[in-house]
Amino acid sequence: MLALLIALFITAADQITKYIIRTEYVLAESRTVIPGFMDLTYLRNTGAAWGMLGGQNAFLIIFSVVMLALMILFRKAFLSSTLDHRIALGLMAGGILGNLLDRLRLGWVTDFLDFYIREWHWPAFNIADMAICMGVGIYLITSTWQVKHPRT
Repeated sequence: MLALLIALFITAADQITKYIIRTEYVLAESRTVIPGFMDLTYLRNTGAAWGMLGGQNAFLIIFSVVMLALMILFRKAFLSSTLDHRIALGLMAGGILGNLLDRLRLGWVTDFLDFYIREWHWPAFNIADMAICMGVGIYLITSTWQVKHPRT
């Protein structure tokens, strides 16, 4: 139940923030939030992370649906019932669903979080992307921890 609630929260937060960006910004418009560090910039990404697989929307939709189905069907095989794994599942599922909804409705994903320091610039991303990365990170770290230090 916790994983479902987290997934729903992440999906809602992601969709609301993307909607605000799409309605309040012109495409490619950028507004500084923290000078020299962070802008909000309205971008459209037709690919996956860092623009990889650009223009492959149909493939990315199918891949997202398959990954969600596999995560749900086989969650007991690769996730323990620990709190950290339930949180990880919720973050990953919510993130995948948030970006999937964009792909289905719009044909692209809205990105807007834009971080940089001088000439170093991180590719823009969104809340769904953050959730996926955090979920995968939590899963990998805690899985390694559990192998070395099993819970009783």
